[in-house]
Amino acid sequence: MSFQSTAAQLVTLAAEGEPHGGNHESLNPAVTGGSALIILLLLLWITTRFNRDR
Repeated sequence: MSFQSTAAQLVTLAAEGEPHGGNHESLNPAVTGGSALIILLLLLWITTRFNRDR
């Protein structure tokens, strides 16, 4: 399988997506982004607790 035929198949597959963008109705961008922010802040806090020598 060549690169061109693989790329053409991927373009065809992407073009067959649903009209509303493929997002599920239960996914709220604000909740998803807020959860990601909380998780990253928690990981930052944990990292700074282990790095007290600086």
